[in-house]
Amino acid sequence: MKLYSAPGFTSLADHIAMLEARIHFDLVKVDLESKQIEGGGRYTDINPTGYVPALMFDDGELLTENVAILAWIADRAPELAPVGHLGRYRLLEMLSFIATEIHKRFPVYLALPADVREATGREILHWFGFIAGRLDRGHLFGETFTVADAYLFQLAWGAAQLGFPLPEPFGDYIARMEQRPAVQTALRREGLA
Repeated sequence: MKLYSAPGFTSLADHIAMLEARIHFDLVKVDLESKQIEGGGRYTDINPTGYVPALMFDDGELLTENVAILAWIADRAPELAPVGHLGRYRLLEMLSFIATEIHKRFPVYLALPADVREATGREILHWFGFIAGRLDRGHLFGETFTVADAYLFQLAWGAAQLGFPLPEPFGDYIARMEQRPAVQTALRREGLA
């Protein structure tokens, strides 16, 4: 199995979650600008959208999009999902929220000239503020780390790297997440630590 990833992009969330789930995979780095795969080849021949992540199974099937890949990981490692009769759906709800309200705004923000980014930056901070209240017990679903935390961590970590003044408790959340062995391994493997 191969995880196609670009260092520092949201594929980091899938990388972390796969390590947490102890799923064996090869990490394949993608240069998103040139669409080249480390070691040779065009990434668009694998994934025509050119986006990461993409998970290539041994049989050649391809799964893309953070929500789908993270949900697939949680199905294989139920300890990385919320419990209860609505647990799976609460996970999908949170992954979709993170994808549509926070993640989707970053490419827009980064594509804008610096002098007109303010409104989009406020929207990003608004949604981080909205979700901050969910972290009062440590993670998005209480005391237990889930694949949704891997996604939120990557976005919060990236926002902090860009200088966003994230609301509390994100400073503590990021610091705590950085102490997780899977996060440390993923950051090191992607050349980010």
